[in-house]
Amino acid sequence: MPRDVEVVSPRAGLVRGLLGGWAALVYVFLFAPIVLLVAFSFNANKYGTFPFTGWTTQWYGEVFGNYQIKDALTTTLKVAVEVTVLSTVVGTAAAFPLVRSRLPFRSGVRIGMTLPIMIPGLLIGVSLLILFTSVFHFQLSPQTAVIGQAVYTTPFVLLLVAARLQGFDPALERAASDLGANTYKRLRYVVLPLIAPAVFAGALLAFTLSLDEFIITLFLIGGHNTLPIYIYTQVKFGITPEVNALASLLLAASLVLIGLAFAVPVAARKARQSLRLRRA
Repeated sequence: MPRDVEVVSPRAGLVRGLLGGWAALVYVFLFAPIVLLVAFSFNANKYGTFPFTGWTTQWYGEVFGNYQIKDALTTTLKVAVEVTVLSTVVGTAAAFPLVRSRLPFRSGVRIGMTLPIMIPGLLIGVSLLILFTSVFHFQLSPQTAVIGQAVYTTPFVLLLVAARLQGFDPALERAASDLGANTYKRLRYVVLPLIAPAVFAGALLAFTLSLDEFIITLFLIGGHNTLPIYIYTQVKFGITPEVNALASLLLAASLVLIGLAFAVPVAARKARQSLRLRRA
């Protein structure tokens, strides 16, 4: 028998088949509810469940015509934009000393700055609620929700920018210094353009996380509503087609933003490579 022929026992083939079937069941368990959610949003049945009585886009029209949903959408987008700006600025600024400075116990500092990712959102929401209401006596509002969400989203921006800075070639900055560039010009013309894809990806990720955030927002936003909170309040009275349509729109928006977060750095890297080839 030739040496390059792999002999597979019947037992190994059976194990592979069982593992493949188990993996298929796991994927069905994970994604079947999402598929049903989207399908029910087009169901003509006014109860939003089985049986399917036809296909319609009526529920999407009612979503855009509901003033409560419009108000929740406005609040959600406003909070998400403010969270994105705050997380991007703070996370990007914190990445520089974390990567380039000679801080003692730098690994411990990194763990401490990324700790909110590992802490349950329930604990973050409760602790910030106590801080704002009992210590500082703040009125709960969308601004307090912005602070709470930024505590959770900033570490994601920090990790992305720090990873980009770690792969940054310091010889580029030294070359810029030899050519007469001061600190500001090196930052503006050398560093920021090269880390911009990571900053943009972190901003998109922060916006996506803010868009879907529920637990921390529920504790800190007071009497205002965001889309996740609105969906939660409506589900308590029963799942309606409008809720299915609204959830499908949120799902689509999240997928688009996540896709952009992954596609933009790749496109920027290819553009830089193409520009280098043209110059060469």
